Amino acid sequence: MERQFVEALISRFPALKLLVLGDFMLDHFIWGRVDRISPEAPVPVVDMDKETFSLGGAGNVINNLKAMGAQVVPVGVIGEDWAGQRITELLQDQNIPSHLLLKGSRPSTLKTRVMAHQQQIVRIDREDRALLPAELEKAVTQAFLDLLPIVDGVVISDYSKGTITPTLLASILPVARKQGKLVCLDPKVRYFSSYTPVSLITPNQAEASTVLGYPIVTQEDLEEAGRRILKLIDCKALLITRGEKGMALFHDGQMTLVPARAREVYDVTGAGDTVISMLSLALAAGASLLDAVQLTNVAAGVVVGKVGTATVIPSELLSSL
Repeated sequence: MERQFVEALISRFPALKLLVLGDFMLDHFIWGRVDRISPEAPVPVVDMDKETFSLGGAGNVINNLKAMGAQVVPVGVIGEDWAGQRITELLQDQNIPSHLLLKGSRPSTLKTRVMAHQQQIVRIDREDRALLPAELEKAVTQAFLDLLPIVDGVVISDYSKGTITPTLLASILPVARKQGKLVCLDPKVRYFSSYTPVSLITPNQAEASTVLGYPIVTQEDLEEAGRRILKLIDCKALLITRGEKGMALFHDGQMTLVPARAREVYDVTGAGDTVISMLSLALAAGASLLDAVQLTNVAAGVVVGKVGTATVIPSELLSSL
């Protein structure tokens, strides 16, 4: 890709406003060192140096969009607890409106990762994955529909924590299609057949295999998977992410393979958030589908070279072209 083209595309990002709907989480990192094994059990003892907090799940999609200069409006649910308050504060620190994160009785999703010598030792999840109560789901639906006319596109980030339900999707996706809105969706397996209609969907290869019920081993398997998923749901394009093997784009009856760009992989935490964010931004800014995928591939290569829940900024993207 030519640098001049990418610079022109990036220059359009600050004028774009994207609605992010999904499962909002708090990522808690404990950073430390391991010098010994516990005498109590054969496990490492981590001497803690520091702890950090960042937006996770759909919140990390927001981090990625903001890092590239876009305007963001979040819609979702948090708990009435300290983790929910911390999520609110992290949004406010970036001048992002937080009042559309509705509060429910269940706890905020909190992921605690213990890191030592730049590697993850263990992850502890505190969450409630039950579907939203009907009244809360109705409130989320209404907030989405109220905002839809004033945004340039929608990103739906489903982490299967209960926010994204079949009823919610059936209430919002046909309206978004009718209004001609770009809708990019990062899926989970749980309600895959309900993701319709959308503009673009980005399952990873493992998710695609689970949905279809067979392992994707050969290129023929991959092509068949793409065809079957496009028959299963109404989407204009499908991007299957394949880790170190890159990405496979399905559009207009063709499969295009895009090789991975990462030089070194340190941590894949949140890489899918970077993919859906960059794709959405590039498409909303007017890039062609293939150009958007190629730019996204570059961004993903940058972010997996960082440790923790990371983002990519314009200068990093340009220097990696």
